Amino acid sequence: MLAAGTTIVLVAAVPGAAAGSPPRPGRPGPDGAGSGERPERRSGGAPAGPVVVAPPRYTSTTRLAPGVVFKTFETSGSGGPVLGDLLEVDLRAPGVRVGLLRPPAVASRRTVSRMADAQHALAGVNGDFFNISETRPGVPATGAASGPEIDDGEPRKAAVPDGQRFGPALPPGTSGEDVIGVGADRRGRVARLRLSGTISAGDTTIPLRGLNQYALPDDAAGAFTSAWGTVSRRRAVCGSDTRRDDPCDTDTAEVTVRSGVVVKVSDTVGEGAIPDGTTVLVGRGKAAGRLRELAEGRRVGVRYRFTKAEGLRFAVGGFAILRGGEPLDGLDPRGPAPRTAAGVGDGGRRFYLLVVDGRSAKSRGLTVAEMAGLLEETGSDDGVNLDGGGSTTFAARRQEEPAVTVRNAPSDGSERAVANGIGVFTGS
Repeated sequence: MLAAGTTIVLVAAVPGAAAGSPPRPGRPGPDGAGSGERPERRSGGAPAGPVVVAPPRYTSTTRLAPGVVFKTFETSGSGGPVLGDLLEVDLRAPGVRVGLLRPPAVASRRTVSRMADAQHALAGVNGDFFNISETRPGVPATGAASGPEIDDGEPRKAAVPDGQRFGPALPPGTSGEDVIGVGADRRGRVARLRLSGTISAGDTTIPLRGLNQYALPDDAAGAFTSAWGTVSRRRAVCGSDTRRDDPCDTDTAEVTVRSGVVVKVSDTVGEGAIPDGTTVLVGRGKAAGRLRELAEGRRVGVRYRFTKAEGLRFAVGGFAILRGGEPLDGLDPRGPAPRTAAGVGDGGRRFYLLVVDGRSAKSRGLTVAEMAGLLEETGSDDGVNLDGGGSTTFAARRQEEPAVTVRNAPSDGSERAVANGIGVFTGS
């Protein structure tokens, strides 16, 4: 950790300073911060040079509960002044835990404050990037997150292929499977969660390469459970491993398995609620042909798990930007913009939620590289970048208060509905 008052100097490509008015509400900005950023259009930037991030000057400190401290701060980056919020969580404090904020279904969205109040959270921030928009006629945006989720120790969804992600470019050596989470040992950590699964029917075994995700890998099969919701599963067979705007597959199959028995086989990918005890298998390309071999009445087993989960009770997707107390090389230089990040320190015993506002005269925001340096300054050793731009939201309440309030200034002018978030909880 840097000594107090130290100035952080990072070497990165610095784009020209933002000018003019902020983007219209609900629209992606030119800074590549949020889910609306298109990976194939991310390029450019000025020649490399030093980026200076001033150490935060804390303007208020409030103890929300034992082990949970909320701070506001001022700093500055390449774009000018910055206002931010920091939540410090001591995971050793009795009754304190960090968990997943989630809407009722994977394929749905809610504001951070609505999710926090529904789950009785003390505080929360927005989480992963998500399927915010679609360009294909008849294919609805699902609202589902790009990366993995673990809730109460159980896999809720897996990661889409990297080429199907929304959000800024991944730094070298990182993956859309990266997450931040907390284990049964009450220690936070950054990990990588890869889905491992099979579809088994007698002597037939088909690899399972998807779980409740809006995009399946090329020629792959995936499973959808009751957690998915009612939105069409059609998006799962669109795009490719390298470009999310590639056409939808025409060779598709969908198999409905109820209580371990195939009850329906179709060439059409459907929609609608999936009952408890039922799994819908969707295949594209080569996997579609193999799924069609599963005739009605045949017994089928579907099994899956995350590799290297190592006892995680909660996890949410976000790409690594800080490792071993050092910002990663190759961080996206675009921005500055509103940002959200999460980190862990003190051997995983402390968890940090960090938000900076942007796209305004009072607070210009930070680049991803600057955010990594600021996250380290707060006490984090490892950390991830979360969805930013109009999604960036921090909401909190005191223990005695009945509902959270939004503490930052979302750049859309109001809260955006998002795919998930990170919540802080107290009590049993």
